[in-house]
Amino acid sequence: MLKGHQTWECNEKPVILSSAAIGGPFESKGALADDFDILHEDVWLGQDSCEKAEKKMLEQACEKAIDKAGMKKEDVQFFLSGDLMDQIISSSFAARTLGVPFLGLFGACSSSMEGLAVAALIVNSKAGKNALAAASSHNISVEKQFRYPTEYGSQKPPTAQWTVTGAGAALLSLDGEGPRVTSATIGRVVDMGLSDPYNMGAAMAPAAVDTIQAHFRDLNRDPDYYDLIATGDLGSVGHKIAADLLRKHGIEIAPEIFTDCGILIYKKDQPVMAGGSGCGCSAVVTYGHFLNRIRKGELRRILVVATGALMSPLSYQQKETIPCIAHAVSIEM
Repeated sequence: MLKGHQTWECNEKPVILSSAAIGGPFESKGALADDFDILHEDVWLGQDSCEKAEKKMLEQACEKAIDKAGMKKEDVQFFLSGDLMDQIISSSFAARTLGVPFLGLFGACSSSMEGLAVAALIVNSKAGKNALAAASSHNISVEKQFRYPTEYGSQKPPTAQWTVTGAGAALLSLDGEGPRVTSATIGRVVDMGLSDPYNMGAAMAPAAVDTIQAHFRDLNRDPDYYDLIATGDLGSVGHKIAADLLRKHGIEIAPEIFTDCGILIYKKDQPVMAGGSGCGCSAVVTYGHFLNRIRKGELRRILVVATGALMSPLSYQQKETIPCIAHAVSIEM
């Protein structure tokens, strides 16, 4: 099943039985609003903290995905999830509610595809029949932890990105009909010495390029194999850097195929600087928008390359640079 150096090829091709995407009020005004299962008008979701609101969104995404598959929580063998909070509390507390055997993951904003890759590995190896992969983020909780509380009203440079308030989940199984996970390329940690938390796209772009190169090399595949190749949340700045770096390495991906979840999720007139970010960004775009397009027959083969900055507030305060990673998952109909 291992192909090349860092790619898993799924011979059983686990099927994505169902998926769900939950968003907040800002996402309800975005370009992909029609692809969400639930959109909340209140960023607090009636909770007394933004962290509890994020947990509730994640619970809703998981419950919705399970319900759409016609299953119960007891039918799911493993739950894999990650988020940006310290000790991934959104995922851990949602797992407490679900009561499903839990594997907590932290790949920063790459957690969505890290979870999908490991869930596919579990199902493909028949270590479990059904596995649920999810990820979430919340604009207020992330800003408070990594930058400044939103009440502070600090100005941001054009390279900064807007953290998505959203949660996405996908339920994988050996049996059934739907889009299938066919391979996953696990990324390496890449650190090019950048340290600006307001320019995450530039920091993460080299990691995305490294994983995309590995994916094509391991599977002896060209970019035109896919109808769409999407990075996770490089935004407009990082996405351009990634395209330039790929070109320098001899990989030319047509602009109509190569896109980014952080660019797609919001409208151009929304004040998001360089685009969207956060664990919830690639999760809701993939589990909502992309899978809907596959189910409609608009796409047959896609590669989602979720990117993550593996920093913490403590590492930033200690003047560390930002190590980054990207995980790629191919989904085919």
